[in-house]
Amino acid sequence: MTALDAVSVYTPAFRVPIENLADPLGLTDMQVRLFRRFHGLGEIRFDPDRSLADLLRTAATGIDELRGREHRVRYVVYGRAMPVVVPYPRNPLHEVCGELGLGHALTFTVTQQSCASGLLAVQLAGRLLAGDPADGALALVLTGEKAFTRDARLLPGTSIFGEGSAACLVSATGKRDRLLSYACDQRGEFDAELGEPNERFQREYRPALAEVIRRAVADAGLTLDDIRLVLPHNVNIVTWQRLCLLLDFPVERVMLSNVPINGHLFCADAFANYQTARERGLLCEGDRYLVAAVGAGAGATFAAMVFQH
Repeated sequence: MTALDAVSVYTPAFRVPIENLADPLGLTDMQVRLFRRFHGLGEIRFDPDRSLADLLRTAATGIDELRGREHRVRYVVYGRAMPVVVPYPRNPLHEVCGELGLGHALTFTVTQQSCASGLLAVQLAGRLLAGDPADGALALVLTGEKAFTRDARLLPGTSIFGEGSAACLVSATGKRDRLLSYACDQRGEFDAELGEPNERFQREYRPALAEVIRRAVADAGLTLDDIRLVLPHNVNIVTWQRLCLLLDFPVERVMLSNVPINGHLFCADAFANYQTARERGLLCEGDRYLVAAVGAGAGATFAAMVFQH
């Protein structure tokens, strides 16, 4: 069974009020007020002095359980939202793996599900480990990106992206944070290149995510009442308030406190929220919790995972 043996998160200490992003992002005063008052975004995290490789390295080196076990890491999977993040021929993932002593591992990146690619990376890591004959094989999942262009910093009318990174050490036999189910729905009709009106995507966004959440919970043999905590993607607060009404789920059991201070950290949101939940003692042994994410790019992906802590 796929398990998260350890999770490490890096979020920069440097924060920028969203008002300071009005000029570089071309936002009007009304749009800024909408983000702050309606969507609940207040500050966005950045690390202007660190490269993408630095972000990934910082998260990975925070996993104490990795030290001395590097030889057991058979796979490194990088889940990211943007298909291109550095100029060719640079490869920050291979650079970091070499520095960490993981040059022997099978290493690859998944971007096909945009901001839901982090959950896909965990699921793929588990599948690879399940079929690996090596005793005690491990996988390292990495997430995190630089908000390096306007398109990479802004989801118009919905969210603003920040910077951060996360690393997860995954095993097939771990006893903590075991994956109980994974549900995913890919909707190619929402590909912007096909001319699908944005209004339909906005209209179907919450019902589609609610359906995937219900399916993940049912596949785990549970009901929503059994879910102690939801770790969301930090797109904004109002989306989750409305989704909770649709699901008849208490919004107080959704970890939303990072939205105003982090922004949307691409694929790293779920793991940053997991770390906060652990620090605040919101998860006890045996608790079942749900992680959800939506990726929009070449179509849309709605994904959810249920874990047992």
